[in-house]
Amino acid sequence: MEDNLLSGRRVLVIEDEMLILMMIEDMLADLGCESVTSAATIDQAIALIDAQVFDAAMLDMNLNGKNSRAVADALAAHGVPFVFSTGNSVHDVWDGYTGHAVLRKPFSNDDLVDMLTRLLSSNGVAIPGIS
Repeated sequence: MEDNLLSGRRVLVIEDEMLILMMIEDMLADLGCESVTSAATIDQAIALIDAQVFDAAMLDMNLNGKNSRAVADALAAHGVPFVFSTGNSVHDVWDGYTGHAVLRKPFSNDDLVDMLTRLLSSNGVAIPGIS
C-alpha cells in the first residue's frame, strides 16, 4: 500500500479554517503520521518552521485573508517539501512556485494520500502536472 510512506512522518498543516484543519488532521492520523502540527496564522507557521523539523507541509495559500507567500518562502528556505492547498484556481500560484503541487479544496482522503505520497517520494522536488 502506497500510504506507508506517510507512516511515522511529521507533517505541518497550515490552515485557517478549523473544520478543514480537523478533517486533515484526522486523515493524516489515520494514515499513521507520527505527528501533525498545525498553524492558523502566518506568524504561527513561521515560528513553528523555525523551531521544528517537518517531513512535509500543507500550506493554505490564503490565511485569514492574507497571502501566505512568506510561509512558502520559509518552508523552502528550511528545505521542507510542501503542497499548496487552496479553493482558488491552480493558476493563482505565485511566481517561483508554479511547479509546486496544488491540492484543490475540497479534496478526498485519496487525493491527500496520493499528493503527500508523491511529494515525499520525490524528496521535495516539484512534481509537474499535479493539480
